Amino acid sequence: LVTRVLHPTRAYSRHATHRARGVQLAPRAMNTTKTPPHDGNIEPWYPIGEPGVPWTDEQKLQWRASVEAPKRSYATEVLAKLEPLKAKYDVFKYGALPYDDTDPDRYPLFAVRTKGFDPSNGKPCVLVTGGVHGYETSGVQGAIRFLERKCETFTDDYNILVAPCVSPWGYERVQRWNANAVDPNRSFSDRHTDESKLLGAVVDAQGVKRWMIHVDLHETTDSDETEFRPAKAARDGEYIAPDVIPDGFYTVGNADDPKPDFQREIIEAVSAVTHIAPDTDGKIIGEPVTQRGVINYPVKSLGLCASITDAPYVTTTEVYPDSPSCTDDECNEAQVACVVAALTHVNRVEKL
Repeated sequence: LVTRVLHPTRAYSRHATHRARGVQLAPRAMNTTKTPPHDGNIEPWYPIGEPGVPWTDEQKLQWRASVEAPKRSYATEVLAKLEPLKAKYDVFKYGALPYDDTDPDRYPLFAVRTKGFDPSNGKPCVLVTGGVHGYETSGVQGAIRFLERKCETFTDDYNILVAPCVSPWGYERVQRWNANAVDPNRSFSDRHTDESKLLGAVVDAQGVKRWMIHVDLHETTDSDETEFRPAKAARDGEYIAPDVIPDGFYTVGNADDPKPDFQREIIEAVSAVTHIAPDTDGKIIGEPVTQRGVINYPVKSLGLCASITDAPYVTTTEVYPDSPSCTDDECNEAQVACVVAALTHVNRVEKL
């Protein structure tokens, strides 16, 4: 999210991997060489640009060229799994990302809606989003698994809309940013990326005056430190210091309306699937822990996807897929457990 931290034994690894995905990020991204300290901080070396100098447009294109080759298939791993869901839900295209000049439909965006979705039918409306950061695999696969295995359980009580992969270009390239070297999950306040603009349009088009729940599915990975934070520092001409990646699951609540009981029930449900992240000196990724496995962010001012609906019940999940004690399947199940716990809690508290 905002701050990414790193375990000292993993610092500045030349071979950042997505262990749970079998995807190895290019070793070109990092080197054990560090730039000299600057104002007390240290920046890991990055192969594009000059330390302390923001990237030019040409350097952003250089970055895109360095990551352009796909590492996996959006069509095979995501779109193909949506086809069977058409028998149970409304599966519809809501746009396409304009990142392939030769094929404007190369990255189609799909949403899945419960049949009979109607804000006037008295049922609360729920939004589930995955893959806002394309490299966070279980956010995408967990959203799909929720649709496959659990969503029908809640259709009597809720209108549900799921956008399982908001950033397919990033999904294929195992990247946090979009093709323009912009983080989609900082763009929802003014919708200045194609990802946030198109997702915002489809959410608005549902005609919902007041969404009840939004669960935004994410991961925190080792590559946040070995690749993505150094890339951000290089792009912005900033200097960063390493810290500690939390080994385990946590959630991010809305600081303006944190709903601690809601977050607690999600943590309890996930703890039956995978382990919860411990704090380091009372913090997780540099933010104060408000209760076990929970931190809060001002989601609207940061332009996070979690702010797109103004729902009273909001959480951003953070699965840790690089843990040696957590499998791919457990990561996906943890995301499902989050959504189920969120809907179950609100059903009980709001007496639906």
